[in-house]
Amino acid sequence: MKLLFDQNLSRRLVALVDSVFPGSRHVIDYGLEAATDREIWDHAATHGYVIVSKDSDFRQLAFLHGPPPKAIWLQAGNASTRAILELLLRYRGLIQEFEVDAEGALLVLSLD
Repeated sequence: MKLLFDQNLSRRLVALVDSVFPGSRHVIDYGLEAATDREIWDHAATHGYVIVSKDSDFRQLAFLHGPPPKAIWLQAGNASTRAILELLLRYRGLIQEFEVDAEGALLVLSLD
């Protein structure tokens, strides 16, 4: 599974999750750091990514359009990159199940 981290998450996450989610990228890798949410959505759908964001707008796109792509909404506030990494690793099994769920459009993960 390839994750696409949006601009509100650290680009350092790409290297940190590589062993678990190989092929993951950050929007900056594609020059999409100033792109609209819809442009990121379309890019992810075209290239087989699951979007990871703290932005609730992707939640709305997931419900409006359905997959692909799928979106992971992190309810993590102003959490550190390390806390985000730990959250993704803690729920990696759930994330992998989410990827193969044909009907799932949105996965919400919370630090709480």
